[in-house]
Amino acid sequence: MDRHIAEWRHAVDRYWQAEGPDWTEVAHVVAGIAATAEEADLRHAATQAMPSISNAAASPQDRMSSVVARRRLGVIRDVLHELTAPKFGRRGAEQKVLSEDERYRAMLGLPLDGRLAASEIHQAFRRLAKRMHPDAGGDAPAFLALSAARDALMHPAHKKGG
Repeated sequence: MDRHIAEWRHAVDRYWQAEGPDWTEVAHVVAGIAATAEEADLRHAATQAMPSISNAAASPQDRMSSVVARRRLGVIRDVLHELTAPKFGRRGAEQKVLSEDERYRAMLGLPLDGRLAASEIHQAFRRLAKRMHPDAGGDAPAFLALSAARDALMHPAHKKGG
C-alpha cells in the first residue's frame, strides 16, 4: 500500500472539515495524489477532482465552484477512508455453498439455522410477496420461486417425498 495514504487522508480530512479551505493548497495535495498514488481508484478520483478544485482555487468567491470542489474532495476522502479502513472477517474467502433448505431461508430473509415456526415463514413470505407479486410490479418467475421456497419450508415432508 502507498506510504503516503495516511498523510493524504489526514490532509484531506483537515481540508474537508475546514469551513473555507484554501483551494490552492488543496489543489497541490490532490495533484500529488493524482501523480503518485499507486491505487488506481485513488488516482482516478484525484484526476477527476483536479479541474473542479482548480476552478475553486481560481475563483474562491464563486460559491458554486466551491460546492463542486467540496463534493469532489469528498469522493477522494471516501476512497482514502475505504483504503485505510480495517478489514475484518474472512474477506475474499470462499463462500459456503448453501443447502436447498438454507437457500430457501435466505430467499425469505430467515435465519439459516434453527427451527422455524410456520407463522415466521408465512410472515416473511407475506412481507416479500407485497413487493414481488406481479400485480405489484414484481417479476413473475421471482414470485413463483418465492412461493416455492415458502411451500418447501412450510411442508418439508412433501419436499422429501414422504
